[in-house]
Amino acid sequence: MTEFLPELQQIEALIKQNQTTLDAEILGEIAYKQQIFPLYALSLGSKAQDAPCIVFVGGIHGLERIGTQVVLAFLETLLERLRWDLTLEAILAQVRIVFLPLLNPVGMFKQTRANGQGIDLMRNAPVDSTEKTVWLAGGHRLSPQLPWYRGIAGKPMQQEAQVLCDFIRTQVLTAPFSMVLDCHSGFGVRDRIWFPYAKSRQEPIKHLSEIYQLRKLFFQTYPYQDYCFEPQALHYLTHGDLWDHLYMQSLALDTVFLPLTLEMGSWRWIRKNPLQLVNLLGMFHPVKPHRINRVLRGHLILMEFLVRATLSHQQWTATDQRQELTHTAMELWYGGTP
Repeated sequence: MTEFLPELQQIEALIKQNQTTLDAEILGEIAYKQQIFPLYALSLGSKAQDAPCIVFVGGIHGLERIGTQVVLAFLETLLERLRWDLTLEAILAQVRIVFLPLLNPVGMFKQTRANGQGIDLMRNAPVDSTEKTVWLAGGHRLSPQLPWYRGIAGKPMQQEAQVLCDFIRTQVLTAPFSMVLDCHSGFGVRDRIWFPYAKSRQEPIKHLSEIYQLRKLFFQTYPYQDYCFEPQALHYLTHGDLWDHLYMQSLALDTVFLPLTLEMGSWRWIRKNPLQLVNLLGMFHPVKPHRINRVLRGHLILMEFLVRATLSHQQWTATDQRQELTHTAMELWYGGTP
C-alpha cells in the first residue's frame, strides 16, 4: 500500500530511522478498498503532562499534499539537529512537539479534498456558523458528490476527525499552554496565518489578546517576512470547522489553546506555471521541484518561532496589557469594540 503514497512511506521511514528519539503511535486505521491506512502521531520532547505543547498538522485535505510535506520537512530538520544541537536538546527537555502529518491518507491516496466517504473533514465538526456562509463552500449537506460536504446531520464525526479531536483533548489540552499549526494550501497569492473563529465575523475568541501578542512578537522578531496574520472569518465563514470546535471545548478548561492555520497561497504557483491547472492537484501543490523546495524551506522560521513561543509562553502571555491588546486587536480585525 505505502508504495502508492510517498508521504506515508516517508513517515514510516522516519519512524524506522529514529526509533531512539521519535515516539510514534498509530491513533487509528482507516480501511479503504481492502487497504489499511494508519493515522500516525509522532512526538519529540518532554512527556510531562504539564509541559507546554505544540502540534503540527498536515494532510486534512487530500489534495493539499504540500501541507504534509511542510510538516515532515520541519520534523526532518529537528531530527537532524538532535544529532548535534545542544540548544534543541534543552528546548525538548521542557516542551513537547507533536506531528500529525497525514490526517486524511485516503483522500491523499485518491487525490481528493474529502476523505474516502466524500466528507470534507474541515466541515465535519458539530459547529454551525452563526452568520450566512458562502453557498456550498461554507459547508453543506446536499451530497458527497459535491465538494465541502459536511455529512449527515446528527451523525458522529468521521473517524479521521474524531481521532484528531480525541488526541487534542486527551494529549494536548492537558497542558497549561498549547498551540497548533494546521498546514493547508489553496487560498490567494499570500501565505496567511488564520485563527478562529471560522463561524463568525462578529464574535472574537476569548484569547484575542494572546493571539495579537503572538502576532506582534512574530512581526517584531522577523520583520521581513510576508505572512498575513488574521481571523479566517475575514475571508469566508464555514460550518463545521474542527478548530472552532476544539477551541470552544478548551474554554471549559483551565488552559490556553491557540489553534492556527497556515494557508499557503497556491495562486502564486499557478501564476508562475499556469499549466498546473491541467491537473487538479496542481491547484493546491507546487509542481516544479525548485518551487516545492522553496516552500519547504520557506516556513521553517515560522515553525521554529512557534516552538520557542510555546516554550516561553509565560514570558509573553503574562501581561498587564491584556485589555489594551484586546482593544488594539478589535480595532485591527473587527472594526472596534462591539
